[in-house]
Amino acid sequence: MGLEIIQLALYGFVLGSIIALGAIGVSLTFGILGFANFAHGDMMALGAYVAFLVYVQLAFPFYLAVPLAMVATAAVAVLIDRTLFKRFRTRPPVILLISSFGVALIIRALIQLIWGPDTQLYETGLQLAQRWMGIRYHIRHLYIIGGTILLVIAVHLFLSRTRQGKAMRAMADNPTLARLSGIDTERVVIWTWIIGGSLAAAAGIFLGMDTRLQPDMGWFILLAVFAAAILGGIGKPYGAIVGGYVIGMVMEFSTLFLPSQYTPVVPFGIMVIMLIVRPTGLFGGRSS
Repeated sequence: MGLEIIQLALYGFVLGSIIALGAIGVSLTFGILGFANFAHGDMMALGAYVAFLVYVQLAFPFYLAVPLAMVATAAVAVLIDRTLFKRFRTRPPVILLISSFGVALIIRALIQLIWGPDTQLYETGLQLAQRWMGIRYHIRHLYIIGGTILLVIAVHLFLSRTRQGKAMRAMADNPTLARLSGIDTERVVIWTWIIGGSLAAAAGIFLGMDTRLQPDMGWFILLAVFAAAILGGIGKPYGAIVGGYVIGMVMEFSTLFLPSQYTPVVPFGIMVIMLIVRPTGLFGGRSS
């Protein structure tokens, strides 16, 4: 039983790493722009498929495919904002929310059009698990955890050490006061999409490494991403990180009591409970 707990904790940490990266972007977008971006999951899928294009189809090294996919996805996120979301920014948030649904469907359709509806893999052939003191793991798990730690540190340094990062935190905490203080809100918005798009791509790539690539892969994990953002406190990127790991752990440990096919329901239950008990999340994020 002890080894099983450690095994599930490892899987939960891997899944939590993926969810946390996605939740940071959702949290920043809501905190700064004030709307729930339902296209975020499909941005994750887009990043995963761009990495597939670079790594598998163009045969570039994987260590080049990851940053190139992050840059490409960030560019797409900024382009979508400049051409669509910016026009609706003064409208009620529900208009932006509905628009994000449309963007999600467009991205998913483009993925299917370009890469097809079939499942894809970064690595083909039998992938044998390693063992350490009775614990099974794959090398990709170490890459996912290590890559997430590096990205989280990079985000922390950006938000805490750079002028632009401090402006983003100020706008997420109090948008009105930030505008009155003379902060260049348009630049903050652009940087929000750059960071959110980059992290979404990384999360999608890690999800593809851990499972497989499917056009609707981002949609299936979107509920867990939103649950993590709400649990940590919407608009609080550090809370999103904590929320991501909590959701990942709970989803994996739920298999001790529930059939595995019910695992995707767990984030929904946590999200509902949190919205009822503490709508502002563990770290007191925005509730509207």
